[in-house]
Amino acid sequence: MNPFRRFWQTVYRSVFRVGIPKTNLGRAQAMVSSFLLHLHPAKVRRDSLRPTRTFGLGLITLYLFIILVVSGVLLMFHYVPSVERAYDSVRDLSFVVTAGVLLRNCHRWAAHLMVVAIVLHMARVFLMGAYKAPRQFNWGVGVGLFLLTLFLSFTGYLLPWDQLAFWAITVGTSIAAYAPGVGELTRFSLLGGNIVGQASLLRFYVLHVVVLPAAAILMIAVHLYRIRKDGGLAHPDEDQPTVEEGEAPPPQKSYGLMALTESSTPYVGRDPGKEVFAWPHLLIREVLLFVGTFSVVLLLAIFFDAPLEELANPIHPPNPAKAPWYFLALQELVAHSAFLGGVIIPGALVLALILLPYLDRRRVGIGRWFARERWLANGTFLLVLLALAILTVIATFFRGPNWDWVWPWAAGG
Repeated sequence: MNPFRRFWQTVYRSVFRVGIPKTNLGRAQAMVSSFLLHLHPAKVRRDSLRPTRTFGLGLITLYLFIILVVSGVLLMFHYVPSVERAYDSVRDLSFVVTAGVLLRNCHRWAAHLMVVAIVLHMARVFLMGAYKAPRQFNWGVGVGLFLLTLFLSFTGYLLPWDQLAFWAITVGTSIAAYAPGVGELTRFSLLGGNIVGQASLLRFYVLHVVVLPAAAILMIAVHLYRIRKDGGLAHPDEDQPTVEEGEAPPPQKSYGLMALTESSTPYVGRDPGKEVFAWPHLLIREVLLFVGTFSVVLLLAIFFDAPLEELANPIHPPNPAKAPWYFLALQELVAHSAFLGGVIIPGALVLALILLPYLDRRRVGIGRWFARERWLANGTFLLVLLALAILTVIATFFRGPNWDWVWPWAAGG
């Protein structure tokens, strides 16, 4: 054998323990021996590969987070967290930095899409009853990741330091101040004072690029670990009473993929005839989903620019000043009752989401879309989502100066 070829094979084998698999044994070994692929099982259920099973919402959310991290690191090379230079450094992305405007647009759209994707992902988990035992703790981790996503987007909102960002953060932090006892302290801690200024910009920047991403990565790691340990994706075979009614069944050996990909399922009584190897059936779907996700972000970035208004002016507030779109429902509620809309309702919703799997212990409707046995729970959840969506639409299009009601089609007249 050629010495160079032998040397290359030695180097290759030191990095990749298994090459391109050509046999079933090789396909199984490739999944187990790879640092990245070992998060997958060697085999998955055929029916778990159907797109309508989970729509890949968890994996889409993960891909968007990766896009945000990569684009955010690149943006950090050009951004200066100073009230004197922040606006100019963002504007330079459009006129000075090569492909800077595309990079900023990708980051902006990925952030918005991640908020939407994680909401849909949580809705999917809820509507399939996949939060029940033994996945209660991991559902709580998912709720924490949802809140982290909102805070990540919120802290990044201020960084352009334009009128839109300045007054959106002013309104958003004002909503936080309504919490009794700790509200004003929370607002003061976020802003580094009583007004949005240099201390606020620096704190939001550190939170956005260091603290919150580190927390998100840690929680994602815990989320993936617990998914494998808790048995993977919920399946209708789990929809059965346990030995002691109401008690969680023992975790099964996971033949499913991590929860964020949600492409496989554990089940009772394995039938090898219903399984396929993860290589290549699962991996090719993951690659195609990443290509699709990135393509959507790229197309949006090409055709729709991220907004950048004039330089922030603390003495000329817009009327009305609105919070970021994902907090507009809260702003609409606060407009009717500050304490009820800013504290009681959001606090009750978050607490209900965390406690839900510990209160709903019936082994029915697991792993099935819109199970009839769970019509009340699913209906209530959908009504809450619909109400929040309606409030967001009202605050976006039907609120004018002084938060008065306006008809958008009559605004021009």
